[in-house]
Amino acid sequence: MDRNISLVLIFSLCILGPIAVLVASSFASITALGRNPSATPKIFTAMVIAMLFAVAISVIAMLIVFQLFSKTTGT
Repeated sequence: MDRNISLVLIFSLCILGPIAVLVASSFASITALGRNPSATPKIFTAMVIAMLFAVAISVIAMLIVFQLFSKTTGT
């Protein structure tokens, strides 16, 4: 049972990190667009790339934790 609790904690930390990146990226891009609306294409491109990396990291973390959960239930 202790292993399941630790896996849930790892899973939540692996998801909260990328969510923080998404929030910070969105806030920074909205602030930058408010200051300089003419730089929209550059800001949008950087924001999308940052969000894609954050989502990729969270998907990889979920796959690893799901793999660890499957090993736990199999024994």
